[in-house]
Amino acid sequence: MSNSPVRAQAKGAGRVSAESNSAVGEHGASKRAKAANRKSAPEPGRVADSRSPRTAEPGTPRTAEPGTRRASKPAASPRASKPAASPRASKSESPRAAEPGTSRAAKPESRLAMVRRARRINRELAEVYPYAHPELDFRNPFELLVATVLSAQTTDLRVNQTTPALFAKYPTPEDLAAAVPEEVEELIRPTGFFRAKTKSIMGLSAALRDDFGGEVPGRLEDLVKLPGVGRKTAFVVLGNAFGVPGITVDTHFMRLARRWRWTESDDPVKIEAEVATIFPKSEWTMLSHRVIFHGRRICHARKPACGACPITHLCPSYGEGETDPEKAAKLLKYEKGGFPGQRLNPPPDYPGRPAPPLGASG
Repeated sequence: MSNSPVRAQAKGAGRVSAESNSAVGEHGASKRAKAANRKSAPEPGRVADSRSPRTAEPGTPRTAEPGTRRASKPAASPRASKPAASPRASKSESPRAAEPGTSRAAKPESRLAMVRRARRINRELAEVYPYAHPELDFRNPFELLVATVLSAQTTDLRVNQTTPALFAKYPTPEDLAAAVPEEVEELIRPTGFFRAKTKSIMGLSAALRDDFGGEVPGRLEDLVKLPGVGRKTAFVVLGNAFGVPGITVDTHFMRLARRWRWTESDDPVKIEAEVATIFPKSEWTMLSHRVIFHGRRICHARKPACGACPITHLCPSYGEGETDPEKAAKLLKYEKGGFPGQRLNPPPDYPGRPAPPLGASG
């Protein structure tokens, strides 16, 4: 029985065990295994790299040793086929990294950013139009009030060409209130809607004579009670005859306020209220002049001259008009285009030419 295969195997196993025990270190690990680990183990502080040729023999599967961090997932894993998203790639997809010339509306503008942009527009318009002023000729509050009423549905130029004869014949509210309507109609006919306007200016003249001692009041609540006088007309008079700040929301102001995203409303009263929250009260009157100047000279209703505009870098509507600089330059009006202005008697610092009288060539 001592020569049976079982006993032979047991003796062989004993010899192998003895040999292996002779190679065991003081901590119970094989010296050969420890030497092999030293060759394949990564340096302290470094994670094993799955691309390193030392991690596995050629042709063998990449298996991590016990206790080490797995550097890569097996190729058979379903997730291994999906490359991990690079942090830099995700940043490049952000709207802030858009190429030049792309839409500026990729990210909604905050209220604070809009207010800052709006105030910067006002500052830069002040540099473009340091001579901005009311473009109606007047010598006193009464003349400004009548001229502003007449300017509805017509140009300031046409009013300025019409009022000299009117004020020469009716210089005071008492004179105009006692006038013959047909004679007034004939004088103001060039401004259009002359019958309705005659009724308004004669009515407000009578109210000034009867209720205010022939003087134009300096309060908004009094002015808006006069015939033909609304908030826009009242603020023109208050701001330019009495120095009371006010926002004049005419067609030009409405158009530009919407193009510049200061408001989405098309109601003049709402626009006035919204714009008033953006700018300090001390800026309201001059802001109105600058915006209206820009609307009349460059940012036109049908064909804005975008290519000649000095504030395109602040305009979210850039491109609605002509962007070619040479073509845009031909669209400029008044002093910007080298033409006469709207006033027959402009301020001394006005850089353009005075407008011609009625019937004269420009």
